[in-house]
Amino acid sequence: MKSIHCTLPVLLAALACAPRASAQDIGACLKQLRGEALGRGISTQTFDTALAGVEADSSVLEAMDNQPEFKIPVWDYLAVLVDAQRIEDGRARLVEWAPVLARAEEKYGVDRHTLVALWGVESDYGRQLGGRPLVRSLATVSCLGRRQAYFRGEFIATLRILQSGDMPAEALTGSWAGAFGQTQFMPSTYERVAVDFDGDGRRDIVASVPDALGSSANYLLRSGWQRDTSWGYEVRLPEGYRGPSGRRTRNELREWRRLGLRNADGSELAGAGSAALLLPAGRSGPAFLVSRNFNAIYSYNASESYALAIAHLSDRLRGGGAFVAAWPTDDPGLSRAERREVQERLIARGHEIGAADGAIGPRTRQAIEAFQATAGLAVDGRAGQKLLRALRQP
Repeated sequence: MKSIHCTLPVLLAALACAPRASAQDIGACLKQLRGEALGRGISTQTFDTALAGVEADSSVLEAMDNQPEFKIPVWDYLAVLVDAQRIEDGRARLVEWAPVLARAEEKYGVDRHTLVALWGVESDYGRQLGGRPLVRSLATVSCLGRRQAYFRGEFIATLRILQSGDMPAEALTGSWAGAFGQTQFMPSTYERVAVDFDGDGRRDIVASVPDALGSSANYLLRSGWQRDTSWGYEVRLPEGYRGPSGRRTRNELREWRRLGLRNADGSELAGAGSAALLLPAGRSGPAFLVSRNFNAIYSYNASESYALAIAHLSDRLRGGGAFVAAWPTDDPGLSRAERREVQERLIARGHEIGAADGAIGPRTRQAIEAFQATAGLAVDGRAGQKLLRALRQP
């Protein structure tokens, strides 16, 4: 899919200010888009109805520059996406949707744990669908900012979806980049791979969990997913390892054995086949041998941190444990419950940050910086374990 959407809107913070956009900024552009859309089969009525009163949304441009999977350390990213709450909720969804997941496994070959993990990371099991109207967001990025040609394609795809009647206009809300639904498809991806998995005659990935799960299974299969194959597993590097690594550098397992890699528990690598060595935090952090299934997950949203979050969550849903190796930091990240505790303790100290919802936004960061300055901590606005320990002190 090569989507560039925000995986979890609550992780975004306005760290940089984009130039303010006004209706006048995109008026001429919308006229150009209208001609392009009509030339590609969009009716005058569809375009004019969808774009009536639409203005540029400057917050979309701010969000474009602050995607968390590329901005924050991998250990912070995974701490909030693979926490006790998401694991518990995911196990409940495995039971609730067991018949649908079984059908998806049989038809597409994608295991239920990966599908539920993807659902959990993308929208917190349907709780975080994103509230931005797709037409407004995509009109903005089609006229302003980077990759305008790409977004124009997604803009016209959105109009085709509206024109087809498969999705009502009020359902087409989502991320800043136009991803929408329970498992956050870009509009062109929806057109290409969405399926009617509940049999009601519509491909509704917003209101229908079966349609969303079936569509994601179809996407992963088309992206090279191999049935009955793991995404990968944690390994241990030999002391002083300086060999090859990287998601695109694949070797046979016998070659990785020759280079001294072992399972995380120290046992010898077994089996055959090829894999790539992933070092998301460098040679001093956890290491993983990953299969082509990891690449299929990666294609959903081109970020290794993102793909690793889904892969690890899928393992936790199977009953697996935390990584054996520690991340190379003396200040690990916080779960959502711990982030809420940070906010509650900041509020108790008199900081006005709004509700304690676990979303570390601008006001929370300002409050953190103010506390860090008085507590003798590095003033960086980051919510980590050191901050939480300091806030717990009387």
